[in-house]
Order: sequence, then C-alpha cells, then structure tokens
Amino acid sequence: MTSDPRAERTRAKLRRALLDECAQRPLSEVSVASLARAAGVGRATFYLHYADLEALAVDACADVVRDAVDALHAWRGRPDLRSAPAALLGFFAGLPAHAPLYRALLTPGGGGPLGRVLHQGLRARSLTERELAGAPQAPLVASAVAATFAGVLADWLHGLVTGTPEEIAHKVWRLLVALHATPWENDSTR
Repeated sequence: MTSDPRAERTRAKLRRALLDECAQRPLSEVSVASLARAAGVGRATFYLHYADLEALAVDACADVVRDAVDALHAWRGRPDLRSAPAALLGFFAGLPAHAPLYRALLTPGGGGPLGRVLHQGLRARSLTERELAGAPQAPLVASAVAATFAGVLADWLHGLVTGTPEEIAHKVWRLLVALHATPWENDSTR
C-alpha cells in the first residue's frame, strides 16, 4: 500500500469504522456501504484501498499481529518458566475487547486470514532471532513456535482451550520456552 498521508488517513478511517461496527455486530453482518458511510468515504474509495471486507478486517487487526510478535519477544536473558513476560500478559488481557472479530478471521487451529498473517510474522521474527543467536534448528523451531502460538490463541478464542487471559498467557509461555529449550545439540540430523 502507498505511504501517501491522505491514503493512510482514509485507511485509518475505514479501520476505525470497521472496529466500531464489529463492536456492535458480527463481521458477517457488516456491509461495505455501512462502513464507507461511517468512515465518510464513498464505496469506490473503499475499493481503491481494499479488495473486500476481509482485507480491511485483516488490516484492522494487523496491530494484534504486531503486538503478539512483540509480546513474545519482549524478554531478554534467561526466560522465567513460571511467569510470562508482562507484554504477553498484556497482549492476552487486551484480546477480549475484539474477540468476535478475531474469531471471524482466525479459525480453530490457527488458520484463516489473520492466522496466516500471524504465523508469517511470528515465524519470521523467531527465525531471525534464532539465527542471530546461532541456535540450532532455527527454521524448525521458528515454524513450531509460530504454529503453536497461532493454534493455541485461535483455540482459546474459540473456547476450545479454557483459561483466563492471564492463565493462558502463562501456559502459552511455558509451551514456547519448552520448544526453544529442546536439546537440539544431540540431534545428529542437523
């Protein structure tokens, strides 16, 4: 997308309108016409910026992807197995506000349009950090971290995994630390 300030303001209006609409009704009940009206733009302008409502919704939820990636990588040193980092706790605490929209875009198991974006972002960041650290099996672990996080997050949002935001943050943290700590040094297939 272009970095034109006017275009960015228009996209910001459309994202805000979508989040406001989805706070009142499911994404499946939102129309392009109502969003364009709420954002103060025409339907044609909507389609200049987005192919469809799903593309706008994924863009509007892009912050959740950035927040997730940052929350998972907000620690340095040796991870505390008992307690998730504050950023991860904050990330999970903020999810319920837009949970219906996230559920519409993130299917159980971590699929769906938001799941794909989340997986790509998490895998890329994990891969970069493991490679910089010289950690073994960087591509494998990066894929496992991304899949685990996206899958558990989606299943939690869909009620397939239970727990408060705080409880699930701690559980996810332990899973991810375990993936990173697997003793790959003894793996002769490197």
